[in-house]
Amino acid sequence: MNAYFFNDTVALTGRTLRHVTRSMDTIITTAITPVAMMLMFVYVFGGAIDTGSVSYVNYMLPGILLMTIASGISYTAYRLFTDVKSGIFERFQSMPIARSGVLWAHVVTSLVANLIALVLVVGVAVLMGFRSGAGVSAWLAVAGILFLFTLALTWLAVIPGLSASSVEGAGAFAYPLIFLPFVSSAFVPTKTMPGPVRWFAEHQPVTSIVNTIRNLFAQQPVGDDIWTALAWCVGILVVAYIFAMAAYRRKIA
Repeated sequence: MNAYFFNDTVALTGRTLRHVTRSMDTIITTAITPVAMMLMFVYVFGGAIDTGSVSYVNYMLPGILLMTIASGISYTAYRLFTDVKSGIFERFQSMPIARSGVLWAHVVTSLVANLIALVLVVGVAVLMGFRSGAGVSAWLAVAGILFLFTLALTWLAVIPGLSASSVEGAGAFAYPLIFLPFVSSAFVPTKTMPGPVRWFAEHQPVTSIVNTIRNLFAQQPVGDDIWTALAWCVGILVVAYIFAMAAYRRKIA
């Protein structure tokens, strides 16, 4: 590893973060859109959905948090694709800097940008009535799961960012991820779904992650959901990282 890897990565991360703050459409997509969806679900659909004694904003917040991340990482692929196509990616590779610094700068930028969006969404949820008696350890567990989920999807976004042939293709991969929470326990209990849909909802990654976060917020036992959630996150991360690095090596070869 280049001796200046960390300094180079920090400098390049500053560059990509400046691009984020100067792009209003990025801010709207990654933060304002999930907030708008949360407002709509709580105040339009919330009264029609039976979540027992749990307020609907408490029930659906974990799903909104995952949608916020899925929305945000689409811009990771877009920014990386733009760098590749503009030629600046190759220019950086020809400079005396860590060759992987450019790639890691986009990964770190994704983590920072998604953290800001998540904090904003939680803040709005609190204004809407979200309350949690969870202690510090539970909040740290939630933060850890969200971090791991963001990291996994970020490396997944690197693959189309490096290999897509069009800007539309670079960002389109995120659409199924954004809509996956709708077929899970994120917004309605899975017991209300018909058989095949219920089976899919209960065995896809979003449900276990949502259930874990929801139970942590509610100070309830997480059961096996937390291990299933961690297995999904780690599995996606490992596979995505392997394919992303393979795409990266092909790009700089």
